[in-house]
Amino acid sequence: MTPTPRARTLVILPTFNERQSLGRVVERTLRALPSTHILVVDDDSPDGTGIFAETLAASDERVHVLHRSEKLGLGAAYITGFAWGLEHGYDWLIEMDADGSHPPEALPRMLEAASASDSVGLVIGSRWVSGGSVEDWPKGRELLSRVANTYARIMLGLSVRDATAGYRVYRSAVLAGFDFANVDSKGYCFQIDLTLRTLDAGFAISEVPIHFREREFGVSKMSREIVIEALLKVTGWSFTRRVRRNPSETALPLGNA
Repeated sequence: MTPTPRARTLVILPTFNERQSLGRVVERTLRALPSTHILVVDDDSPDGTGIFAETLAASDERVHVLHRSEKLGLGAAYITGFAWGLEHGYDWLIEMDADGSHPPEALPRMLEAASASDSVGLVIGSRWVSGGSVEDWPKGRELLSRVANTYARIMLGLSVRDATAGYRVYRSAVLAGFDFANVDSKGYCFQIDLTLRTLDAGFAISEVPIHFREREFGVSKMSREIVIEALLKVTGWSFTRRVRRNPSETALPLGNA
């Protein structure tokens, strides 16, 4: 099953110094899904990414741009994009990196999986399911990702193989039900946070294998602080969820764990 012609998709591209890769990513995305719209959420990139995005929007009505005054983090950029997409009535809201690491050519398969059942609230473009792969990653980076996902699965009881992945298709009804004021995950654990919220809301999650390719331009935003944040939050969420199973104790809100 494929999405109906009336179903509208919005691809959200957070950017910070993505000037060299953005044009190619937009071109490939619109070729893969000609009916989709793209929202660039730029964090005042010093390299002029936001200005370049405006030139793309001026030449194609499917491209839109939001400017933020400073670098506020990946999670905050997506929340801004989600709010804009929900306000404008899109049916599917898609997270995708602007650095070329996520293949836009996988979008039709991901949308097909998303529309297979009304119970599916999230589809993840997964590196760690059968058929998924990574290219040009240092062995240490690959090991870190695999260990992080294994730790999340064990601590949180997840069946999802790639909970840290940032290539995602959300059903708008899922995001509309989230209290984003209570989301304080700023790094890559933002993805784990929303994975949990999707499952807790009663929706199913599907994973579609993708070939992840390391960025050609720019510098990875992975840092020690992001890793530490994810470790601490996953551990805290695990404790909170165990407390919730005991009705004699009071649980903390997920986003504040």
